Amino acid sequence: MKRRDFIQLSGMGLGAMMGASIPVLGNMVPVEHLLEPGADIATKKRLADIALNATKSRGATYTDVRIGRYLQQFIFTRETKVQNIANAESYGVGIRVIANGTWGFAATSDVTPDGIAKCAETAVAIAKANAKIQKEPVILAPQKGVGEVTWKTPIVKNAFEIPVQEKIDLLMKVNSEAMKNGAGFVTSNLFFVNEQKYFASSDGSYIDQDVHRIWPTFTVTAVDKAAGKFKTRDAISSPMGMGYEYLDGLASEKISAPNGLIGYRNSYDMVEDAIMASKQAQQKLTAKTVPAGKYDLVLDPNHLGLTIHESVGHPTELDRVLGYEANYAGTSFATLDKWKTKSFNYGSKQVNIVADKTQPYTLGTVGFDDEGVPCKEWDLIKDGILVNYQATRDQVNILGENASHGCCYADNWNSVQFQRMPNVSLRPGKEKLSVFDMIKGVEKGIYIIGRGSYSIDQQRYNFQFGGQLFYEIKNGEIVGMLDDVAYQSNTQEFWNSCVQICDKDDYRTFGSFFDGKGQPSQVSAVSHGSATTRFNGVNVINTGRKI
Repeated sequence: MKRRDFIQLSGMGLGAMMGASIPVLGNMVPVEHLLEPGADIATKKRLADIALNATKSRGATYTDVRIGRYLQQFIFTRETKVQNIANAESYGVGIRVIANGTWGFAATSDVTPDGIAKCAETAVAIAKANAKIQKEPVILAPQKGVGEVTWKTPIVKNAFEIPVQEKIDLLMKVNSEAMKNGAGFVTSNLFFVNEQKYFASSDGSYIDQDVHRIWPTFTVTAVDKAAGKFKTRDAISSPMGMGYEYLDGLASEKISAPNGLIGYRNSYDMVEDAIMASKQAQQKLTAKTVPAGKYDLVLDPNHLGLTIHESVGHPTELDRVLGYEANYAGTSFATLDKWKTKSFNYGSKQVNIVADKTQPYTLGTVGFDDEGVPCKEWDLIKDGILVNYQATRDQVNILGENASHGCCYADNWNSVQFQRMPNVSLRPGKEKLSVFDMIKGVEKGIYIIGRGSYSIDQQRYNFQFGGQLFYEIKNGEIVGMLDDVAYQSNTQEFWNSCVQICDKDDYRTFGSFFDGKGQPSQVSAVSHGSATTRFNGVNVINTGRKI
């Protein structure tokens, strides 16, 4: 076996070991290759025009071309050792057309004039073959071409330019400090992604985008050998649409929280969090088990983001509502008949949830989606009422709208683009309210921080969520740590129990770096913002109870 093949297979194997949601896309390359410039804009425009002309001459009424170079660097460590470093590149062209009222798609890694012309011919041939069984023609919302434009994630430091040794040194320090402060085991990882995407369409758009994302994370484990117990605490970090400045303190911004906890916004001190995590994992070993019952919950943004993702983000995807995702991931309780009434109480009047692909530093933010639509913000839930969904150019006509929401995405040049979740966030409260003030008003409650295990049904309605850290609240004060906590509810009941939201000074984001959807499966990255939020009278169960 050649060394390159071994590295590629071992990288993929580790990705599988870490979970199927961590894909290494493309070919393994030397690290210095990640900094080599790709094709210039003039070359990409010339190649795109070859595809546009070839599909038009063969009867396509619409064409879009995506020339993509996708770069990844993933670093995995455990205690004193580097387990793996994966440097990957994927480069090619995807061509999507409408011919005879039907979609067709083809892709190629042969990025030459001849290779692109053949790919274009194939895309049209597939569309015409599909048209024989198409029942209704595709209806695209109009989209005016934007001409030649560029957009780039506003990074300060390109993570790929930072030497690998510097990144390893950071992870080794994270691991060392965690072990010094009581961790029995620790794993730490860095994920960096750069999407260099060129989009051209028969509408007259030529869009060049350079998208960067970063995710630092770890898990520490504390062990009580005498009792035969162990407890873990994951990083309280959020993946971001930023460069390496997220880790070097240039954008340092911390938010104080009760019990000496720290929230991070637009910056992250990985070493500081690892030290705190080790101490908290040890505290969890002796934490009191929770008595089951009804509690008022105070949910930190790093926790609430996942609940937003699962109970609001997914059920408002229009393709899921229409049943297109039923085979893979289920449908949605938020059906069209509920939306049509304009009075369906998804949540209380405090609940205002927006879809937004323009918010700075977030994972889903780009200038244009993968259909060339300028990105924007729009309401999903307004004053508690379901008012809209997430839709693409070929879906919005179902809603009676004539403009796409700009939430179309493909995870690679060889993947066909389709509706993917934009950033979905809960607006902060308008009145001045800190976490400390919120807790003062709680008589019997639990303050929950961090993402834990969860489950939710196929309609995104009945659910159960855990977390990383749980603190008991009595008569307005935190009195100690709890363990074995999970809360159960259904989506409508839960969001209608929302009574308070902290103001914009507490607003932070949570993120999902590898969110899966579709068949064949694709991944996307999406953020969810919120301030700390209070929900009254939620059912809490004890997950450690023996049955």
